Formats: sequence, C-alpha cells, structure tokens
Amino acid sequence: MPLLVLALGQLVISLDYNIVYVALPDIGAGLGFSDHDLQWVVSAYVVATGGFLLLGGRAADLLGRRRMFVAGALLYAGASLVGGVSETPGVLVAVRGIQGIGGSLLFPATLSLINTLYAEGPARNRALAVWGAAGAGGLCFGSLLGGVLVEAFGWPSVFFVNVPVAGALAVAALFLFPADGPRDRSRRFDAAGALTATGGVTLLVFLLVHAPAEGWDTPGAVVSAVLSAGLLALFAVVERRAPDPLVPTRLFAHRGLLAAMGVTALFSATFSSVPYFLTLYFRTVHGYSAVATGLAFLVPAVVVAAGTQAGERAVAAFGVRRMLVGGMALGAAGATALALALTSDGSYPGLLPGIVLLGLGQGAAWTGMWIAASAGVAPGDQGIASGMASTTLQVGGAVGLAVLVAVAGGVGQSASGPGLLDGLRTAVFAIAGGIGCGALALLCRRGTVRTTSP
Repeated sequence: MPLLVLALGQLVISLDYNIVYVALPDIGAGLGFSDHDLQWVVSAYVVATGGFLLLGGRAADLLGRRRMFVAGALLYAGASLVGGVSETPGVLVAVRGIQGIGGSLLFPATLSLINTLYAEGPARNRALAVWGAAGAGGLCFGSLLGGVLVEAFGWPSVFFVNVPVAGALAVAALFLFPADGPRDRSRRFDAAGALTATGGVTLLVFLLVHAPAEGWDTPGAVVSAVLSAGLLALFAVVERRAPDPLVPTRLFAHRGLLAAMGVTALFSATFSSVPYFLTLYFRTVHGYSAVATGLAFLVPAVVVAAGTQAGERAVAAFGVRRMLVGGMALGAAGATALALALTSDGSYPGLLPGIVLLGLGQGAAWTGMWIAASAGVAPGDQGIASGMASTTLQVGGAVGLAVLVAVAGGVGQSASGPGLLDGLRTAVFAIAGGIGCGALALLCRRGTVRTTSP
C-alpha cells in the first residue's frame, strides 16, 4: 500500500507536467493571454520545479520525508484549486509556479521514501520500477486526460482534477508512512546554501526557457545569466565553508551518483523531448484533435510502462550499467526508425516500430538511472541525492528542448509549411544521435555505474 501512494504521487507530478499542453489554446482565449505570454503557463512550472529541487531534497533529509511529502501534496492541492478559479493571466502563472514548488518538495520526498523504505537490491529495484511506470505513464496519459477534460468540462478542469487526488495522497501518507520523528538538532539547515542554490538554478532554468524564444542578448537573458553565474559561484564558496552544507561534498566523490546525474540530464534532453515533436506532428501535420492526439500517446504510455518493468528484470540479470547501455541503444534505434517514418502521408501504424523500440528503451533507462542514483548513498543523504539527480533532469530537459528546437529550425506551436516536417525529422534524428552517444559513453566508462545488482 505505501508503494501505491508513492506511485500515485509520481503520477500526479508527471500528469501535471503535460496535462495543460492541450488546454493552452482554451486558457489563452479564456483569460486573455497574449501569444507571447501563454508559454509561461508551462514555463513557470518548469522554472520553479528546477530551481527548488535541491532545497526540497535537503528538506526531506533534515525536516522529514513524510512531512515534505504531505507538504508538497497539500501545496499541489491548494495551488490547483486556485488555478481552477483564476480569472487573470498573472494569477494563473503564479499558481503554476507554486505547483512547481510543490513538485520540488514532492518528487525528492517520494524518491527518498522509496530508497529508505525498501532495501537496496531487488526490493528497491522493484519499487523503483513501479514508481517509474507511474511516472512514465503519466507523462503520456496527461495529454489524453487533458484533451478529454477540456472538451467535456473546460480548461479549469485540468486544475480541479488535482485537488482531490493530491489531498487524498496527503491524508494517506499520514497513515501509511512511518513517522519522521524529532528533527536531528546536530544537523543544521544550510540557509545560505539553500538561498544561493535555489536562486542560481532558478535563474539558470529561466534563462534556458526564456532566451531561445526571446534572444540571448535581450536584457532579461543577460541579467539572468549574470545573476545565475554569480549566485552559483557564491553557492560554491558557501558550501566549502558550511559545517553542514546543503550539498555535502562527499557526494561529489560518489562516481555512481555523478554518472546517474549525467544520464538523467541526457535522458530529459532526448527521450523526454520526443512528445513535444510528436505532438506537433500529430496536430499540425496531420490535423489531429486534442483527444485524438491524446489517444495517439496511449501506445507510447503502455510501452514505456512495460519498459520500466523490463528494466528492473534486466538489472537483476545484467547489472545497471549494461542495462542502461542496452536501453539507450534500443532507444537510439527507435528514434531513428521514428524519424524515418515522419512523412507527410505517413500513417500511425507506420510510426509504431519506432515508438515501440523508443518506448521500451525509455522505460528501461528511466528505471536504471534512478537505481544508479540511489545505489550506495547513505539513508541520511537520499533526499539530497534525489534532488541532485532530479535537478539535472530538469536542467537537461530545458537545455535539450532549446537546442533541439534550434537544430530543427525553430519549429514551435505556431509552425507550419514544408519546413516544419523537415525540422521535426531533424530534431528526432538529433535525439537518436544524442541517445546513441550517451550509450557509447556509458559503455566506455567502466566503474562509474555499479555493474551488478546488489
């Protein structure tokens, strides 16, 4: 039962990331967003989540994992309720930022609870596979659920749907998870490190989201870059002098965690960018409706979920590194096949070979990278280790999508014409190349990821 609650927590996070995409046109028309500002309904969530993950991870270690899970779920529920009754663009963007902060508390708390409730080895690997299946499924089912809700009940429903689910998760956590106990007063919360890291990473993610569309030489981009660099440099100084730093320096000597952080960044930059380009293909090239687009993501959702389960079994048979290499190689092959099938007269069945290979590789890699990130990390550091790996996941996604859109010739939600299809194919070929390079790097770097299951 605790694993079901943890999986549902991950499902809420991943659903909320994608569910608003299909509602954006209705949100823009209903609240009077300009085309320029509408992107911040998505970007505010990404920026806040990426910026606060380190803080959320350390808070789980020091203040209590159950407390942070409950706080994150309640923050989600409250922000979603306000989002559904919002009447102005500014309020909705602020709500999305608060939802992002809720996610930055909930995600590392959920992951660190798994890594402390289940012993390292087969039990934890199995739990991570279930948790991963919920997250992977949520990313794909979000589009379908969003399309159904918007057509049936209007755009506020994509916010209201979170309220009872997140509230129930908070209540269930109080009954099913072990109590945190009193705070360890011998460990101090690194407030200076938390402020500088949160500010620096938040501005970095803002820069990566804002600059590709607005220009790297705009005042906002320049100021963000300068302030982010300054705050992150100050964070490094603070951490060297802090008696109990936000990010313990011993974790930077943990080669498995560092390798896992690299994999999470690459994963988000490549695998996680595919739905963006597939959505453009379905809606713009073939004219699918919002619901039809959501239905088109059902097969990827099922395949990715199956890949998470296969990944857990492959770890037991071949070890984490070999499984990651195999999963990423499978993903690279799938992305290549998918790119070749993206044609103006191509059918959905023609996409399925690439979708299946890509989804299996994605699911396996998702499970493997979180197993690698937690392996050998002390229980008292599981929260911050989860925060470190999930921060690189967020930053990698922001960097990857910005680069891929640029490589594809700037294709976006309003793109059209013959150049769109060429751009989509280019982007997916680039994704295949990135995944393949990652597989080769892991294959060549022995010892950075534990090669056998404990």
